[in-house]
Amino acid sequence: MSSATRKTNLFLLFKLPSAYLCGVRLRAISDVKAVVTVTHRWLNQNPFNSMYFAVQSMASELSTGSLIIQKIGAQKTPISMLVTKHTGDFTKKATGKITFTCLDGEKIDKAIAKTLQDGAWQQVTLKSVGVNAEGIDVSHYEYEWSLRAKLN
Repeated sequence: MSSATRKTNLFLLFKLPSAYLCGVRLRAISDVKAVVTVTHRWLNQNPFNSMYFAVQSMASELSTGSLIIQKIGAQKTPISMLVTKHTGDFTKKATGKITFTCLDGEKIDKAIAKTLQDGAWQQVTLKSVGVNAEGIDVSHYEYEWSLRAKLN
């Protein structure tokens, strides 16, 4: 586990304890992708004996947001970030270990470059797909993030 994943998981513990208690964990992050896992258990289940949709939302959001946070951290100029839209589709009961992956790092790079040029809000839509241990898709999420450089 890299220091970036450890720092993010500690951040969850202290700043987003509900996600941490539900088992949401960043497993890997690079310039282009982030991988987050969460395992179905009693604490995060719904009445239908599968993972509650809000827990899936927390994990999928972390897969997109952690990529943005990493890329903002590499900039000298402060950049604001905000989720402005969120959609989710559920295709199968989420049981067992669910892995959410976002592969949209390049989209974030483009949005950051543009806001650094003019300081205007930039919207970027990032996808996160949740798959179970058998590799079957259980949910698909899209998050619209707004990014704006704080230029003087």
